Parts: sequence; C-alpha cells; structure tokens
Amino acid sequence: MRRITGKAKDETLIELQDTADSQATEECSGNGSLSERALLPGNTETDKLRPSKDTVFFRDGVRRIDFVLSYVDDKDGEKKQERRREFEANLKKEGLELETEDKSNSKDQKTYFLKIHAPWDVLAKYADVLKIKVPFKESDIPHGQDVPLEWLSHPIRLPEHIMHPQPDYFTYPFDKGKIDFFLINDKDTFFPPSTRNRIVYYILARCPYYKEGQKDKDKTGIKRLLSNGTYTTAFPLHDCQYWKRARNAECESERYNLYMHWARFLCFYKEQPLNLIRKYYGEKIGIYFAWLGFYTEMLFFAAVMGLICFTYGVLSYDDNISSKEICDADTGGNILMCPLCDKKCPFWKLNSTCLSSWQSHLFDNEGTVFFAIFMGIWVTLFLEFWKRRQAQLEYEWDLVDFEEEQQQLQIRPEFEIRCTNRRLNKITQEMEPYLPVPSKCARFCLSGVTVLFWICLIVACIIGVIAYRLAVYAAFASIIKDPMRRIQLVGRFITPQLATSVTASCINFVIIMILNFFYERVAVWITDMEIPKTHLEYENRLTMKMFLFQFVNYYSSCFYVAFFKGKFVGFPGGYSYMFGEWSKLRNEECDPGGCLIELTTQLVIVMAGKQLWGNIQEALLPLIRNYWSSRKGRHNPENHYSRWEQDHVLQNFSQLGLFYEYLEMVIQFGFITLFVASFPLAPLLALFNNILEIRVDAWKFTTQFRRPVASKARKIGAWQEILNAVAILSVVTNAFIMAFTSDMIPRLVYLYAYSEDSSMKGYINNSLSIYNISQIRLRNMPEDDWTVNSTITCRYRDYRYPPGHQKEYTHTMQFWHILAAKMAFIIIMEHVVFVVKFFVAWMIPDVPSGVKARIKRERYLIQEYLHNYEREKIKLQLSANFITEPQSQMSLTPDTYETLTECL
Repeated sequence: MRRITGKAKDETLIELQDTADSQATEECSGNGSLSERALLPGNTETDKLRPSKDTVFFRDGVRRIDFVLSYVDDKDGEKKQERRREFEANLKKEGLELETEDKSNSKDQKTYFLKIHAPWDVLAKYADVLKIKVPFKESDIPHGQDVPLEWLSHPIRLPEHIMHPQPDYFTYPFDKGKIDFFLINDKDTFFPPSTRNRIVYYILARCPYYKEGQKDKDKTGIKRLLSNGTYTTAFPLHDCQYWKRARNAECESERYNLYMHWARFLCFYKEQPLNLIRKYYGEKIGIYFAWLGFYTEMLFFAAVMGLICFTYGVLSYDDNISSKEICDADTGGNILMCPLCDKKCPFWKLNSTCLSSWQSHLFDNEGTVFFAIFMGIWVTLFLEFWKRRQAQLEYEWDLVDFEEEQQQLQIRPEFEIRCTNRRLNKITQEMEPYLPVPSKCARFCLSGVTVLFWICLIVACIIGVIAYRLAVYAAFASIIKDPMRRIQLVGRFITPQLATSVTASCINFVIIMILNFFYERVAVWITDMEIPKTHLEYENRLTMKMFLFQFVNYYSSCFYVAFFKGKFVGFPGGYSYMFGEWSKLRNEECDPGGCLIELTTQLVIVMAGKQLWGNIQEALLPLIRNYWSSRKGRHNPENHYSRWEQDHVLQNFSQLGLFYEYLEMVIQFGFITLFVASFPLAPLLALFNNILEIRVDAWKFTTQFRRPVASKARKIGAWQEILNAVAILSVVTNAFIMAFTSDMIPRLVYLYAYSEDSSMKGYINNSLSIYNISQIRLRNMPEDDWTVNSTITCRYRDYRYPPGHQKEYTHTMQFWHILAAKMAFIIIMEHVVFVVKFFVAWMIPDVPSGVKARIKRERYLIQEYLHNYEREKIKLQLSANFITEPQSQMSLTPDTYETLTECL
C-alpha cells in the first residue's frame, strides 16, 4: 500500500550534511552551485552550520507549520496583548500547538510571528466535523482510454507526476471512530497541507478571545482580530521558494512545480496541471482555472470562424458595388448631402465617405449573418460541454455531494456573531442564529435602493456622454472649412463622426473605470449589511449586485450605438432633438457607411481597453507593491530570511479575489456574444487575452500572493446562471443588430424586390431620399454663405417621398417593406437559433455516462467495504470476549451459535 504523499518514511527532516553530500543535493534540487552561494552576502562558515530558516516546520524540525499569524507592538499594545493572550490560550484549549518567533529574529526587527501546528487529534476531530473525504481504497478505474493520434498532443502534455501528483482513490467522509477503515500509512502526511490549513482556519474563524466566564459574541474569530489590528496578517505558508526546490526532503516543492510547468508564460501552449492546482490551492481555485482553460479552448473555434468571416469581407472587397458607387466621382461625387448638424455643418458630397464605406464592408457583409447564427449555437455548445466537464471534475475531486452535506458548515462567523436571536432548527433540533424578517426586509430594501441609485447614476453618465457626442460633433465639423463643401476631415482618414465616436468611447471608458472603483466598495458594504448566512449565499448576492451594475456600466454605451443612434433623427424639415429644440442638441445620424462601424469602434475601445487595464492591474500592481515591500527578499541568504517572512511581504489574496477574476471573464463573455455580429474578430482578441490571462493569473498566484486558505466549491456558482442568461440575450441582440444596425436587410430587399437587373447597382441612389433646400428652416442651415450651381435639392438617409409628391416627406412603401423584412428576419433567426440551442442541450447529457458509472461503483464499494469492515469489527470483538471471559460463561447453545453466525 502506497503512501498518499509518495514520501518514504526514512526521509529525514533536517540534516546537516558534509560538503560532498550538500553539493550533490543542491545540484539535484536546482539551488545552484556552491560558488554561486558563496557570492551571497553573509554566507560564512557559521551560516553553513546553522539550520536553514527557510522551512515549513517548527524549530524541532518535526511539527509542520499549518498557519502563521503576525503582529507588531504599537501604542494600543496593552489591549491587543490581552486579546492575543486570551485568543492564544483558547487556541491551545482547542488542541493547537503554538510557537512564537521574537521580533529580534525578524528582518524588520518589529514583527512577531506566531506559528500554529495542528496535531493529529485536532485534525481528526475537525475532519470528522467537516466531513472531509479521505481515501479508503485505491481506484481500479483507469484514468482514460487511448485516443487515436494521441501523439499529436504530446507537445502540450505535462509530465505524469505533474498532471497526477497522487494516485486516484475511492474516498469516504472521515470518521475518527473508523480510523483503521482508511488508508492511513503516516498520520503526519495523511492530510495534505491544503486540508490542514483549511481545518486550522476553520478553528481560527470561530475561536473567541474573551475571558472565561465573560461571554461576548462580538469577540470571536481571527477576522475581527485582523480588522482591529490585534494581528496584522494570517496566512498558511508556501511550501518553498518558487524558483527552486525546497532543501527539506519532507517539503513537496509543489509551488516550484507549479511555477516551472504552469506559471511561466513560455508554458502558454501547455495544458494546465489542474490536479496539482487543486491539491495546492484547493478546489475553489482549481475549478476557476478549469473553467477559464475550457472557455479559452472553446474560444479557439469561435476565433477561427470569426477570422474566416473577416477574411471573406476582405476578399469580397472588390465586389462591393455600393462602396464603388459612393467612391465614384460621377455617382457619389454628384450627390449633395444635407447638413449633419445645425449651423456648423455644411452641405457635403457623398464620395467624401469613401473610406468609411469600405471599412463598413469588412464587418457588414453576408458572412456576418452566418457568424451571428454560429455564435448562438457556439454559446450553447460551450455551456453544455462545460456542464459535462464540471461533472467530471466534481467526481474526480470528491465534490459530488459536497453542497448538500456542507451547507450548514459554511455558516459565516459574521452571521453567528451579529445574529443574536436564536430559534430551533426543525431538522437538527438545535438552537441556531437567525435574522428576523423585519430586519431582513429593511436591509434588502436599503440594498435595493442603493443599487438602483447607482444604476440611475450610470444612465445619467451615459446621457451626459450622448450630449457630449451631439455637442462636439459640430465642433469637429467646423475645425476646417472646406471650400468644396466636402465632409470635413480631422486628419487624413478621420471623419467628424469617427472622431466623435472615438473620443466619446474613450470618455465613456474612463467613466466606467471610475464608477467601478467606487461601486465595488459600495457593493461589498451593502452585502455585508445584509448579513448573508453562508459563504455561498454571500458570494451569490454580491455576484448579482456586481454583475447587474457592470452589465449596465459596460454595455449601455454599446446598446445606445446599436439600437438608438440614428433611429430617431427625423428629416431635414423636422429634425428630432434630445431635450427639445431649445437644447439645440440634434439627435445623431449614423455614419454614411452605417452605424455598424461605429458599434465596432465602441466595442473595440471598451473591450480592448478593459482587457489592457485589467492585465496592468493584475500583473504590474502586485509586482510593484511587492517590490516596495521587500526589495532584498530574493538576495538574502535563506538562513537569514525565513519562510514566514518571505510570505509575509507578499500580497494578501482576499476572499473576493476569485470573484473579480470571474467578473472580468463574464464581462468579456458578454462582449463576444451580445455584440459579436458587429465585430467578428472579438473572439480572436478574447482568445489572445485569455492565453495571457491564464499565465498572468498563474504567475500572480504562484509568485506574488500569499498562499490562499484552501476552500471547496463544486461549480462556478451564480456565474453559471448569468452565463445562461447572457447566452439567451445574445441571440436577441445579434438578431436586432443584423436587422436594425446593419444595412444587410435593406440591401437584400433592394436586390430581390426593387433592382431592375437583380444587382446592387443603383442601391445608393435608392436608399437616399430627396429634400428641397429652400424648405430647410433657417436654424438648420449652415452659417457660412454658400452657393451650389443649379442644385436645389440635397439627399439624406431615409425612405421618404420626394418634394412635389402627393405624400411628400412621408415614408414610402419600400420603408414598410424593409421594416417587415427586418421583423421577419428577427423572428426567423431567433426561432432557428433557439430551436437548435434547445435541441443541442437536449442531445448532450450534463453528466457523462462514464462519470455516472464511476459514481455508482464508488457508492457500491463504500457500502461493501463498510459492511465488511463492520463484520470484521464484530468478529474481533467476539474473539476478544471469547478469550477474556471464562469458558463456562461463554458456552453457547447450538441455536444461539447458529443465530450469531447468520448475523455475521
């Protein structure tokens, strides 16, 4: 029977070796040569003989450090000393063993470190309480089957000991009354470090620090001690330095393995060692990286298809008849367009928008319709296949029945402390804390009003940005006066429409970042105020608040450009204004090439800007902070710079750290699904970002953050429902974008219903209505004097009858035909995509059949082994009774013996 950790019993903890042995050890572990170590300052003969402080064990070299608390003496020292004294005394009563490092031994000569070790009895007690699953039999089910052409995947594979750091076992919740039922070969290594620090943190979070006999519920838990400054930090230790293996043979050096095979960017094409991530950081972080990796893999297919659609737009560049007509001097050059704004904007020639029309064709073509339908189906495949992958991980990581069994064990200490009312639990028949209904309703109302206020604030900011767009367009248009009355150019290739769109998008992005900064703190505050009962409930509530705000914050500007801009413009004789005519803010018209290119611009700026800013925050900020915290850490000799000091200067990974990682990716998911019809290259940008994101997150976890407390999670939580909602909404938004934002439907109606030769020739002239210049009101006319030789009319984008017609300036029948075609397209596209989505979801089972079989086999084996275990236990008890009691008293009648045999 193998040990779970794979370590041999005879490996020593700390050993002072002779020179030759020491050199061999350091060369094998990658610590560098002795000549390199000789260059380090302070590396004297005395240092060589001194045991290394870069260790995860107590001074005796036997007891492992499971948690570290740090504190400093300050002005309020007496009160804090009293709290620490009571807290540490209560920790000892729980059975934990403590060891203090004096401040004279620390690098800054100010910080004390309290090292905590959980002995076997404590671990066994709380493993029983927490129902932690542990192995009782090595699995007889192979990892996987041989796949054809498996050799093609060899370049991305990692070594077997990295992908599977421990054998696969059948597991059962720990029971300290059945110790001999489990595969316990060495009690010191039976529980891995991640499980040990999880148990210790559970104790720390519930341990009081009031004096005996003075029951004060507020004085409970390490979180409160951290908030009032009694302790400065609380963290489990990394097992070694990330750039080299631990010198101690008992240290697993898992951090080093994670860095070498996962966290370096040069490993970007390699698979992720999910089992090792889970073993080192816990299931909650493991499931995040599993989801992020799977999402990135699925993005590859969307990126390829988007690139194909974009390539089609490039290759069909020369076949774009509409753009040729706009650019043609005899067609577009002879069409005089009405002013796009009041006073400041002149009349302009249509061919001045030649470049814009070519740019629009790259994204607004026949391939875009196909890509929008494809993405609707891709989203369904992604979500359904993720459910299968998630079910597989639930089984492999012993999370199948986790939530049902652990719900009560996840009660937040804050809930227990702040809820003083008690009531009887009908299931457990024990008194438990609860929040009264009136208090709960009041808190929810205040929370809802706060969220609504911030959403209204976003809407107000968006209205302000729209007003900026309306006001600044005239300013851009009047920068340079063109005597030929062509549309004014800012620079060589930028029209006033594009300049307005770019600057407004940048301003909107800055506003988004500022609002995010403040709302994140408000959301945490109001969620704390609600006092959720469990950690899962807390995260779900915060998730819904944050996503609702972020949804409005990030997507509102894109919704405006896609569905409102250019739709309520009016016509030269009756323009519409944002706040009425007194405001002089005339509603925006779309770029002559259509509104889709402006939506593309908005999407690229906000999406790319968010990803760039996110990577800067995630990579540079922790690096800069750690650099300033300790600029000498890596250059100090190990025996002068202890393991707890090295981890102490790293950044703390907060409980909500993963929340922001998920939020960033789900916002990105919205960009590539809700508005992908306007920018087929969005999945490609997301793919490149995610490849970098995985390695940045891995590098950050491995090198810049303290080791997080391991915690369990069987799935991605409320994010799953949010993704489902975004997937359904994306079908609707893309259908409306293709119908109302793109020019695809008007072109198709013209091609099949109005073209004389079944071609796109004449489409531009057909799509522009005529207006009599003499009928334009004075307030809408350009300020400068102008003359147009024998030209008495101008053109504008709409389908209205010309001047002199019986129904002049009212919508033509073609307008209603196009509107009917748009509505029909929306209904058909939505129904087709939804039918395919639901059919695919029905066809793909959420749990693979192989996983179902494994779960059934494990449950069968548990019952069988427990039955055999109880039988053997009864036999041993009976045998002991036969031996110890007198033979005369143990004489059994044949009937009694037969009954006992049947029971066994």
